[in-house]
Amino acid sequence: MSQSDEMIREILRSTRTIAVVGWSPNPGRASHQVAAFLKTRGYRVFPVNPGHAGAEALGETVVADLPSLPVVVDMVDIFRRSEDVLPVVEQAVALEGVKTIWMQLGISNAEARALAEARGVQVVEDRCPAIEIPRLSV
Repeated sequence: MSQSDEMIREILRSTRTIAVVGWSPNPGRASHQVAAFLKTRGYRVFPVNPGHAGAEALGETVVADLPSLPVVVDMVDIFRRSEDVLPVVEQAVALEGVKTIWMQLGISNAEARALAEARGVQVVEDRCPAIEIPRLSV
């Protein structure tokens, strides 16, 4: 699992659009806080949550799933249990244009990683961009 600081720094610098899968409207949830942080750092953030599809958040319409996004995003940031990651990654790689799969702290899935990497998509596991951005001065 190669996740060097330089690789992560380059991902964060080159990314412009991010889908946050598992976004929550609850401000106390990490997915809400991280999405809001990313928005303040200039990223265009698309909340993904089927239970809140159609609502407005972060200046975007919440979508039910990745195929419902209005654009192909650079990064898919996943807030789901490790065992629930594979279907998200399957959707992401089917979009042909996603450059990075990012699994949040405590999340990893070898099968999902292998699928993404086989399709040429970079994978970051068990990290949080809201921690990495200040740590790496991005």
